[in-house]
Amino acid sequence: MKTLSHLNEKSEPILVDVSNKATTKRSATAQSTVSLPAEAFEKLRGNCFQSKKGAVFQTAIIAGILAAKKTGELIPLCHPLFLENCEVLIGFNSSNHIIVSCTATTTGKTGVEMEALTGASVAALTIYDMCKSLTHDIVISETKLLAKTGGKHDFVNT
Repeated sequence: MKTLSHLNEKSEPILVDVSNKATTKRSATAQSTVSLPAEAFEKLRGNCFQSKKGAVFQTAIIAGILAAKKTGELIPLCHPLFLENCEVLIGFNSSNHIIVSCTATTTGKTGVEMEALTGASVAALTIYDMCKSLTHDIVISETKLLAKTGGKHDFVNT
């Protein structure tokens, strides 16, 4: 049975010791979904995704990248990482869902899953903030890890 890596033998929180891990290129992609009511989505699309606060997607992209870079400061037991790359992409589907993805990459001894998840989450929250003047019936859902590479094993969410 697996154990929680952030607890010692006394069940006290610890920062995981990565000193013996191999340095490898590591990458992770996460996604969040933002749902708006049809009327609000159409109004936003009709305004070229501009709100009273400015360019919605561009602002969310910058917020997501900044958040990914600060993950080690936001989540107590995350190692601070030097990101070599971070990309936030935003699109939408036919169901009025805005799809936010964040891919983070580094070369190091620990993965970047939390950075990708944080980047996608904060970008989604920024979309909410930028669009709340249209409606508060905005739902952020299904924040999930899509894939990770590097380290002991790769992962792909199917």
